[in-house]
Amino acid sequence: MAECPGKSTWPELLGANGEAAAAQIEKENANVEAIVILEGSPTTLDFRCDRVWVWVDNDGKVTQVPTIG
Repeated sequence: MAECPGKSTWPELLGANGEAAAAQIEKENANVEAIVILEGSPTTLDFRCDRVWVWVDNDGKVTQVPTIG
């Protein structure tokens, strides 16, 4: 895996509101764009240092630890 600058994982956001989590991620690491996405949605499989998928359930709660990729 590539070395990406700044914070790369946010386990403390598990269960949080997805939109609030995305804002917190972008505040803590200005190098990334946090993208809120519904659990089970298709995504690209490429690894990118400037992206964090924020997986949420139907209630908008984070279901997986947000991680750069």
